[in-house]
Amino acid sequence: MKFSDNQYYIEKYIKCDNCGMLIYGEGIPKEIGKKSLFCSEWCVDWCRAVESGEGDPDLPLPQDGIHLIG
Repeated sequence: MKFSDNQYYIEKYIKCDNCGMLIYGEGIPKEIGKKSLFCSEWCVDWCRAVESGEGDPDLPLPQDGIHLIG
């Protein structure tokens, strides 16, 4: 999510190219196929697995069970 310079309104909603979660900070910019912005390393790993031909990757969620960047 990109806030305006004065922080009074939202200029743009920015979502993870993998899972669609709103990204409040900078996110993780990576070029994987046609996707280029991710909310977490988990989404990066999942997308890499799919791009390498794995149909439904079985990746464990992080220890805390949340894959978002704060």
